[in-house]
Amino acid sequence: MKRIRLLTVLALSGLSLGLFGQSAPWTLEKCVNYAVQNSLRVKQSQALIRDGELAVKQGQMSRLPSLNASTSAGAQFGRTIDPFTNTFATSSIKFNSFGLSAGMPLYTGGRISAGIHQSKLELEARAYDLQNVSNTLALDVARSYLTILLAQEQLDNAERQLNLSRQQLDQTDKLIRAGALPPNDRLDVLAQIARNEQVVVEVRNAVRSAYLGLRQLMELPPDEDLVIARPEITVPEVIDQATLSFPAVYASALSNQPQIKSGDLRLKAAADGITLARSGMLPTLSIGGNLNTAFSSVARQVDGFQTIRQSQTVFIDGQPILFETDVLSPIFMDIPYFNQLNNNFGQSIGLTLSVPIYNNHRNNIAVERARLGVLNQELQNRQQRQLLQTVVQQAINDAMAAREAWMAGNKAVEAAQAAFDNAQKRFDLGAINALQYSTARITLDSAQVDLIRAKYQYLFNLKNVEFYLGKPMQLN
Repeated sequence: MKRIRLLTVLALSGLSLGLFGQSAPWTLEKCVNYAVQNSLRVKQSQALIRDGELAVKQGQMSRLPSLNASTSAGAQFGRTIDPFTNTFATSSIKFNSFGLSAGMPLYTGGRISAGIHQSKLELEARAYDLQNVSNTLALDVARSYLTILLAQEQLDNAERQLNLSRQQLDQTDKLIRAGALPPNDRLDVLAQIARNEQVVVEVRNAVRSAYLGLRQLMELPPDEDLVIARPEITVPEVIDQATLSFPAVYASALSNQPQIKSGDLRLKAAADGITLARSGMLPTLSIGGNLNTAFSSVARQVDGFQTIRQSQTVFIDGQPILFETDVLSPIFMDIPYFNQLNNNFGQSIGLTLSVPIYNNHRNNIAVERARLGVLNQELQNRQQRQLLQTVVQQAINDAMAAREAWMAGNKAVEAAQAAFDNAQKRFDLGAINALQYSTARITLDSAQVDLIRAKYQYLFNLKNVEFYLGKPMQLN
């Protein structure tokens, strides 16, 4: 008894390890999420959003004061002008200076406010651009996902037909042994088996190709497993009238499609461009101040006086007379470095008013170009709406046509199935030969393949319409 329990535990453990070792099938939602997270186009759009955030921040920071420090040091040789005493010197001069300046705009004609508002609109537009890229990628992934489902269902059908052909071969051999069919009928069945095997190989290759297409869209590494889930898909026979109503679908698309919202925001941003251009015609007022000091190696200061006796000969009545006088002469000494920095320390503060008078028509031209930018964006928005109207009409038309093709395919399969069932009974009785039986089989097989293709074309076209209705990309 203990041994049986032990074997049972080991068996259950092995089953659990096997289940956990297998990767879960990829649903459509998982494929879309992975593709969006790893798409280079999505990452580029995210980088543009970050750049837009920095542009908004830069505009907001432009209201704050600026503070800059500067310093310079050097030496002059030969006959030069001392930059601090403004006198000629023939010896080499070493100099050093320090400065600290600050400034802040007080009035810029509305340029800063308009620039910030324009940057915020552009940032919001870029967010919708990212959503548009993600939506387009999701639609492509859904199309590729359905292509795999279509190929797999075609493969199932091809393998089923191959098994039926092999069963037909067994039945044909029995009828030949019973004398109900001539031996040559076996060759027709063998030819049919070969054709079925060829179709299986072709469809299996189509499955691999469809998987490769999905991998490339998802940018999935080659060494990572990818097996999609095969959900139970119910094809709707009855559709809500709003789903295939152009006014309803188009109105919904106008309200949820990100490229429309992005265009409207960029139109507002272009209008801010006119305000920015006009600000160049208005005066600007700013406040500024600076601190500065300097050092010169030739700077001197009086450190006292010394008496110097000077002699001078004067002629009186032709006779030289010597006069001697005492003269006070200043004694100079080098001014210490930090003393110079302290003595030369200066401050200033002031307002700067700039009034544009004539700037080679640059401001007028800038305003005209901004107006052209608004006009160009209006035309682009109209083109976007016309394009959306066209694709919505096409999507609805394709969905309606695919639905009719799918319904016609159902009828064709029903008729071909009835004909094949009749041929099956007659073949089992030996009333028809293998060629006639194979013809009925081929007709049914062709009708089933057409129905599978029509089914998935209808599903994709219907999902395409639901995409413009703003519904999530899901397979039910």
